Amino acid sequence: MKFRTTLVAISLLLGNTTANAFDVDRPSVAKFIDRMVVEHSYDRDRLCEILGDAQSKQSILDAISRPAEKTLQWHEYRAIFLTKERVVAGADFWRENAAALRRISDETGVTIEMLVGIIGVETYFGRITGSYRVIDALSTLAFNYPKRSKFFTRELEHFLLLVREERMDPRDATGSYAGAMGRPQFMPSSFRAYAVDSTNDGKRDIWGNWEDVIGSVANYFVRHGWKSSNGVVSRATLGPNWAGPLPKNTTKPKATIGALSEKGVLFSTELPAEQKSHLLTLEGTEGTEHWVGFHNFFVITRYNTSVMYALAAHQLGQEIAIEVAREQT
Repeated sequence: MKFRTTLVAISLLLGNTTANAFDVDRPSVAKFIDRMVVEHSYDRDRLCEILGDAQSKQSILDAISRPAEKTLQWHEYRAIFLTKERVVAGADFWRENAAALRRISDETGVTIEMLVGIIGVETYFGRITGSYRVIDALSTLAFNYPKRSKFFTRELEHFLLLVREERMDPRDATGSYAGAMGRPQFMPSSFRAYAVDSTNDGKRDIWGNWEDVIGSVANYFVRHGWKSSNGVVSRATLGPNWAGPLPKNTTKPKATIGALSEKGVLFSTELPAEQKSHLLTLEGTEGTEHWVGFHNFFVITRYNTSVMYALAAHQLGQEIAIEVAREQT
């Protein structure tokens, strides 16, 4: 789950033009098939059928190769996700799924705010999930995009294993142009590792079952070390004792709460001085903003390796909670 304004938003704007079926006798494809048969006892005929049906799409290659027009500043990035419309949609989602959200939050310790924030940023509460067949996206990038062939070949392997494990038709799964799937935008390796069956119906359905989606997102955070009642982030200022220099933003905290306080960073938390943290600097609408990210903040960056993503998801969840509370009064 890499940095993106949003993968799926771009994929929906692209036409699925220039598609070519894969030749299963092509050396790279045939080698992959051989390995799947040997290492995973995959049925060769079935595999040839699946990959022979897959299509290489130029629109996928165009999308992943297109350089960003510019690097977004925090205030620009935030404006994409922190909209009134998305907050209201999030409040509606919260109310409609209140029982599942509360149960899963109570069981896992992941706050409802965080769960709805992630789903809101990822797919606008299921409105934008991507229209590409996952088998097309992953096959195209595994065999026709040398720059990241190793990564996408591994994800294609995971996808083929999960459709066998879940007894799915590989042609039915849809997602972004990069193969991120369903409402939580899990890559196949994340699906196999973290998706859960929250309804005990024997399926892990991240496309159509909101309880499975919510449970899977919560499980992702738990498995990456989320700590309940541990806070996420705090707005900070640089006090008169601050001597600098400002550290670079990072997804791996390199300081502690105590060390930052001793250097003159002013912020509020009840967490212990030895807890890992990091001073973050972002450009907001009114100038430079400073934040101190705590342990849970950096857990969020495991979902998407971007400081701005983590802060946007956190803030969206907080705004939705405020909207829900307002409507209840």
